[in-house]
Amino acid sequence: MAPLEKFKGEKQIRMTSGISTMAREIVVNTSHVFNWVNLGGAINHPDQGKRLDICEDTNKIMGIDDASVFIYPISGYGTQELVRNMIQMENPDAIMMFTDPRYWTWLFQMENEIRRKIPIIYLSIWDDLPAPLYNKAYYESCDTLLCISKQTKTITNLVLGEKIKDKILKYVPHGINEKHFYPINEFMVEDYARLQEAKKRVLKGKEYDFVLLYNARNIRRKCVSDLIAAWSFFCDEIGAEKASKCALVLHTQPLDENGTDLPAVINLLCSEDHKNVLINDEKLPVDQMNLLYNLSDAVALVSSNEGWGLSLTEGMMCGKPILATVTGGMQDQMRFEDKEGNWFTPSKEIPSNHFGTYKKCGNWAFPVYPSNMSLVGSIPTPYIWDDRADFRDIANQICHIWDIKSTNPKEFAEIGKEARQWVTSDESTMSARWMANNVIDGINETFDKWKPRAKFEFLKVEALKPKSIPHPLVY
Repeated sequence: MAPLEKFKGEKQIRMTSGISTMAREIVVNTSHVFNWVNLGGAINHPDQGKRLDICEDTNKIMGIDDASVFIYPISGYGTQELVRNMIQMENPDAIMMFTDPRYWTWLFQMENEIRRKIPIIYLSIWDDLPAPLYNKAYYESCDTLLCISKQTKTITNLVLGEKIKDKILKYVPHGINEKHFYPINEFMVEDYARLQEAKKRVLKGKEYDFVLLYNARNIRRKCVSDLIAAWSFFCDEIGAEKASKCALVLHTQPLDENGTDLPAVINLLCSEDHKNVLINDEKLPVDQMNLLYNLSDAVALVSSNEGWGLSLTEGMMCGKPILATVTGGMQDQMRFEDKEGNWFTPSKEIPSNHFGTYKKCGNWAFPVYPSNMSLVGSIPTPYIWDDRADFRDIANQICHIWDIKSTNPKEFAEIGKEARQWVTSDESTMSARWMANNVIDGINETFDKWKPRAKFEFLKVEALKPKSIPHPLVY
C-alpha cells in the first residue's frame, strides 16, 4: 500500500480532511503504545466491506516493528450493530471518537451497554457559547473528554456542572506534524525548486509581492464571501497599482451547496485588472500543501464559528502570520494574554475573548473581533453565537499585514519565525508529537481510573429545574 499520507477522501485516517488528518497523526504517533482499529468513514466508501492492514506502513513511518493498525472502511459514521460486532471481533479496551456529537447520537444511546465493558473517550470540540446545555447528555455518556480548545474545555465544564467529578477532562489541542509543514528557503535546493514550480502553477505564471491564502471549505460559517469583500476593499484602499501586485488565493471548491457561488462573488466585487483572486480546487497531498503555504505570505480564516481552524496552525508551522476572527479555537492560536500576562484561559466569568476583553496577543496574530453576535440555531442545536466580523475590519488587518511586509520585510520575517517557534513549543503543545503525548496521557489515565458502569442506577424523581446558562451573557 502507499504511505498513509498519500490517500485522499473524507473521514478515515488514510484521507485528507481535517478530521482525517488529526486522527491519522494520533493513530500513527501513538502506535508504539496502542493498537488501533479504525472505523474509516466516508460518504460512499469504495472499500466498504474490506479489512485493511496498514501495519507495515505505520512501522515505516514510526521506525518501529510492532504496529497494529487496521481500517474497516464504512459509509457514514457507523451503526449500533456494527459497533457490537466490532467489540465482539476485536475485543477493544476502549472506544474513541471525534467531531460534532450529533454524528454520534446513535453511539451515545448505547453508552450504558458499552461502558459496562469498556470506556468511551471523546476527542471533543464545540465552536461557541452560550454553553450548550443540549449537549449535556452526550458529555455525560463519556468517561473521558479530550478537549481540542481551551474554550471547549471550559464549555464542557460548565455544561457538566457537578457531574464533572466523574469525568477525566483534558486540554488536547490539534497538533501539526512539523516534518510535513515547515518553512522553505533558497538553501533547501530541492524543496526550493519545487516551490518555484508550485508558484508558477498556483499563481498562473505571474509574480506577486503579497499573497494571502485561504485554505478551507466553501461553507457558510467560513464566511469566504466576507473575505472576498474585504480583499476588494483592501485593494481600493492601497490603489490599483499596488493592488495589481497582490493576490488572494482561495484553496477551496468554487461551488458548494453548503456555501455559495464564489466565481459569481468574485465577478461582482473584484475587477480583473488589479483585484486578483485565484481559486485553486486541487486536492493536494501533504507535500504540495506545504508548498502552498510557503508560496503565501499569510493565512486568513474569518469564520463566524470555528472549533479550531487547522489551516492557521499549518500556516504557522510554515512560518506564516495568521489573520482570524476571534472565536472558538482560533483564539488559542492567537495566544491572547490576560491581565496577569498569562496565556488566556477561559473561565466561568470570561468564557471567551470574542468580546475583546484582552487585546494583547502573539505578534504573528492579526485578530478581527466580531462586530456583532447573532444567536442562531436549529432544532438539534437550538442556540449558538454566530460571531460575524465586519468585512472592513478584515480589510484593515489585511492592510496591516501587507504594510509590514512592504515596508519592513525583516520585521515580517521575524514575525513568521515567532509563529513557527511558538506553535512547535512546549507551551502551545500544537505539534503532532505533543498531541500524541497528550492523547497517550489521557488514555492511560482513563485506563487507570476507569470503573465499569453499573447495569442500572436509581434516580430520584424530582421536578425539573429551569435551565439557564451557567455564565454571564456579557463578560
